[in-house]
Amino acid sequence: MRLLILGGTADGRKLANVLHQQGIEIIYSVAGLVRTPDVGCKVVSGGFSQFGGLQRFVELQNVQAIVDVTHPYAERMTTTAQQIATVKNIPYWRFHRPAWQADDNYPWHEFSGWQSLASQLCDYSAVLFTVGQIEPSLVEQLKGISSKHKLIIRTAAPAKFELFENMQWLKAIGPFTFDDEFSLMKKHNIKALVSKNSGGESTSAKLAAAKQLQIPIFMQARPTLPNTEFVFSDLTACQQFILQQVNHKNLSV
Repeated sequence: MRLLILGGTADGRKLANVLHQQGIEIIYSVAGLVRTPDVGCKVVSGGFSQFGGLQRFVELQNVQAIVDVTHPYAERMTTTAQQIATVKNIPYWRFHRPAWQADDNYPWHEFSGWQSLASQLCDYSAVLFTVGQIEPSLVEQLKGISSKHKLIIRTAAPAKFELFENMQWLKAIGPFTFDDEFSLMKKHNIKALVSKNSGGESTSAKLAAAKQLQIPIFMQARPTLPNTEFVFSDLTACQQFILQQVNHKNLSV
């Protein structure tokens, strides 16, 4: 049974390696913006446009199931993958790690859109953004913030458009330690942290550092994804389920 794992996350790499070691034929897909993933199976980097789209790739490679282990904010890919699995009548299984939870005793502000966020940041002289690749819509909203404010943009790859003068880009690739995050926030005298609710441990140190420094956290809410029958938040449970499905499929052939 040939599985296509839509990855780009630490969980995706772990799952790909475990299933590959079990003798399952795996194709691991990653956007390829930063680095080549350390997995033992076949890797497809750079998206599916080069093959004529995801559906065409599924057909060409005779993919028999899609395992979605993308970032919780990869809404477009998740929606597309689920739709194509339905069209091709193949299983679609999703894993998303649990979201970080707010501490009732700490200033944690949830927001949905960039417009609602920008108005809340005007009182903070230095803001650290850890929201992944910067979107033009975010920059457009931030232009209204005073030029005296320092906006630190930390991403793995540079923005594809020009940033404003008060925006400083920092290149960094996780995982991050508490000491590193603490030192970064102290160095830049950060007064507010903006983050996506990615969940997991590889980037959670920034939350602990912010709390230690009494820096308020502005957390972007996760997008609402289409419902599907099989969604996992525990990686071991996801692995066991897939192994059972593959073994059942092999016995049925």
